[in-house]
Amino acid sequence: MKYDTKQIGLRIRTARKQKGMNQTQLANALGKSLRTIQKYESGEIEVSIAMINELAGLLDTTSTYLIGYETDSRPLAYMSDVMKFFFELDQIQELGFRIDVKRPPEHNNWECSITFNGKDMSASENADMCLFLEEFNENREEYASYRHTAKSYQDWKDKTLAYYSTIPLSEKAQEELSEEERIKRRNAILNKQFGE
Repeated sequence: MKYDTKQIGLRIRTARKQKGMNQTQLANALGKSLRTIQKYESGEIEVSIAMINELAGLLDTTSTYLIGYETDSRPLAYMSDVMKFFFELDQIQELGFRIDVKRPPEHNNWECSITFNGKDMSASENADMCLFLEEFNENREEYASYRHTAKSYQDWKDKTLAYYSTIPLSEKAQEELSEEERIKRRNAILNKQFGE
């Protein structure tokens, strides 16, 4: 998926005007030529994600707004929304995860987690998911321990979402098996786990 340069240009122009800047002022603030700003706003040239981030900072807006990614399009209002998210995540072709469950009496606590293997070559986006979760953990902890402000945390979130907004995902094909084929495949898994 590519960015829609015309829509980005329109959003840059709108944000610039709301900020009360003209094209020359924006060009000077960015160290770019007036013609480059005109090309950004007309959609003649593609704006890099680094430049989108810089523009967002200068124009007091967000990177996700400039690229047209709607961050509030899927609110999680109910617990069922969260659970539905996991069902949807399980259908993504490019991601693969396992679910780990630890519960009494074998364990002291009742813990459940999902694990992405960043080296799983059959899931092309698992490595990116691992990178994201590392950064998410670090930024989340820094915000929770007051090392980061709410604004810096929000800026990191916005830039991250903008960066990954162009990576397309596809659904796994649903496989409808006959009862005979299902049992055959189940037996093959059991034989692999426990031997013939």
